[in-house]
Amino acid sequence: MQEKTVNHKAWFLVLPVLALVAFSAVIPLMTVVNYSVQDSFGNNQFFWAGLEWFREMLSEERMWNALGRQMAFSAIILAIEVPLGIFVALNMPKSGFWASFCLVVMSLPLLVPWNVVGTIWQIFGRVDIGLLGYTLDALGVNYNYTQDFISAWATLIVMDVWHWTSLVALLAYAGLQSIPDAYYQAAKIDQASRWKVFRYIELPKMMGVLMIAILLRFMDSFMIYTEPFVVTGGGPGNATTFLSIDLVKMALGQFDLGPAAAFSIMYFLVILAISWVFYTVMTNLDKREGK
Repeated sequence: MQEKTVNHKAWFLVLPVLALVAFSAVIPLMTVVNYSVQDSFGNNQFFWAGLEWFREMLSEERMWNALGRQMAFSAIILAIEVPLGIFVALNMPKSGFWASFCLVVMSLPLLVPWNVVGTIWQIFGRVDIGLLGYTLDALGVNYNYTQDFISAWATLIVMDVWHWTSLVALLAYAGLQSIPDAYYQAAKIDQASRWKVFRYIELPKMMGVLMIAILLRFMDSFMIYTEPFVVTGGGPGNATTFLSIDLVKMALGQFDLGPAAAFSIMYFLVILAISWVFYTVMTNLDKREGK
C-alpha cells in the first residue's frame, strides 16, 4: 500500500492574505490598544495611563446614553426589516421572467453607497425642496428632521428599512428556493392551511439564512455612521448621536485619543459579544435541525 505524501507548501499561498489582514486589521487594532492605555500632551510624547480611560468611559453618562440609543435603533430595525423581508420573499415569483425582474429590483438599493443614501434622504426629507418633507408639510404633518427628534428617528428608520430590507428578502428568498416541491405537495394532500405551511415547512427551512440576515443586519445597524451623520449630524441635540458618531466626535472633534481608543475597544467588544450570542444561537439551531 502506497503511503500518502503530505505537502504543506500550499499554505504559502495564504501568506499574502495573512499579510493583508495584518496590515489592514491587526496593526490598526494594536495602535488603538496602544493609545487606550496611554496619555499624550502633544509633540508625540506619551505617558502610561493604564486603565484610566476605560474607567472614565464606563463612568461617562454620554456613552451609556449613546449605547441606549444604538440598542434601540438596532432593535427597531430588526423588528421591522426581518418580518418585512420574509413577507416580501414569500410574495416574490418563484420562477420565470418576473422572478428575475424582482431579484434585480430588490438588489438595486443594496448597490447605492451609504453616503449617497444619506444625501438622497436628506434632500428627500427637506420641507422646502424634498418630495417627502413638502408633501407631509402640505398635509399638515409637523415634520422636520432637523428640529424634531421623532421626525429624525422616523427618517433614519425608514431610510434604513428602504436600504436594507432587500438583503433580508433576498436571503429569505434563497432559503425558500431550497425547499423541495415534495414538501408543498405533501402539505396540499394533507390540506394544510397557509399558516401551517409557513410555520412547519417554510420558516424552519429559512431559519439558517434568517439568522445570517439578523447577524449581518445587527452588526451593520450597530455600526451605522454615514447615513445618520449625513442626514441629521447626530441631532437634533443628541437624539441621533449613536455610538459611532459619538466616537468620531470624541476622536476627531475633541482630539481625545486616549478616551476615544478605550471607547472604540469597548464598542468593538460589545459588537463581538452580541455577535457571538447570535452565532451560538444559530449553531444550536443547526444542530437541532440535524438531529
